[in-house]
Amino acid sequence: MLKRLLLVLALPLAMFGASPALAEVKATDVIQRAIDGFVRPAYASLHRHTETLTKSMRNLCDAPSQTALDAARAEYSYTVEAWSEAEIIGFGPIKENNRLERMLYWPDRKSIGLKQVQAALAGKDPTATDPVQLAGKSVAMQGLGALEFVLYGDGAEALAGKDDPYRCAYGAAVASNIETMATDVDAAWNKPDGFAALWANPGPQNPLYRDGTEAVTELVGVFINELEMVRDVRLKGFLGGKPEGDKPKLAIFWRSQSTATSLAGNLSGMDTLFQASQLGDALPEDARWMADSIHIQLTNGVATAKSVNGPIDKALADPAQRDKLDHFALITSSLSTLIGTRLTAEFGLTAGFSSLDGD
Repeated sequence: MLKRLLLVLALPLAMFGASPALAEVKATDVIQRAIDGFVRPAYASLHRHTETLTKSMRNLCDAPSQTALDAARAEYSYTVEAWSEAEIIGFGPIKENNRLERMLYWPDRKSIGLKQVQAALAGKDPTATDPVQLAGKSVAMQGLGALEFVLYGDGAEALAGKDDPYRCAYGAAVASNIETMATDVDAAWNKPDGFAALWANPGPQNPLYRDGTEAVTELVGVFINELEMVRDVRLKGFLGGKPEGDKPKLAIFWRSQSTATSLAGNLSGMDTLFQASQLGDALPEDARWMADSIHIQLTNGVATAKSVNGPIDKALADPAQRDKLDHFALITSSLSTLIGTRLTAEFGLTAGFSSLDGD
């Protein structure tokens, strides 16, 4: 089980209100900007895209055609992009009721999820076409991974005709379940007395964040954890040290050719979050260059990932495209050093154990 990165307080974080005198930058302001400027808009965007995705799946089931299938696949890609930006906030409402795992069961190293989806399709389990009943089944059967197989996996071409109505009904149920989760998370982030209020208002009586340092530590941890996840799990999971070590079928969203979209979305989300929170304003004057460098490198990372086109196996076989993936890895490593070492040092924080450690 993955553990989130622990940031240990090394020195008083005066910039975030640890000093009796009010600092120029307050933790509550930083967190509130992060919530209003990124978290709420990101999950609202995901909500909107999942609504459209569900409608496109129902349209496909009602009137199967290649055009309708292409439309559903397009909406799926848009939803993957929206999810990839929002998912960097992997705490709070998305963690409740196993939503994070239900939204995306990955990595599936033993193909457990794949086998369950294939079994449902083969056996035409009627309960799997009911979104309510589906929500109580295995997490691997009800998220973006399951819908990807429905739309792109073996036998998906039947969706363009009337030969396999069950497959479409199951896919529509999965899309509806994804929409329900996105709707609930969107609403939860906007509750006046919900998680957002706890994060943005640390204090002695707060059950989650006792002071501004803990609240900002949560924010800084987003960048450190997600950069590590993107590089060491998602990228290096399929990109070998040499071409013969590549494993394209271990790439996230490889069937839908959305691997690069997902990687770009993760870094795009980080950049928007960093800019929205204005975290860089809390840096001492002589360290403000870090904020500009972080923004530039995140932007370059997004552009590099987006420049990788087509099926991931073909991209890996193309030296020019493979070089881009290697460059993307270097960018994330540089960002990890810049944020995880230098920026945290400026804030008086030191990195603890890795988020990729075992239990």
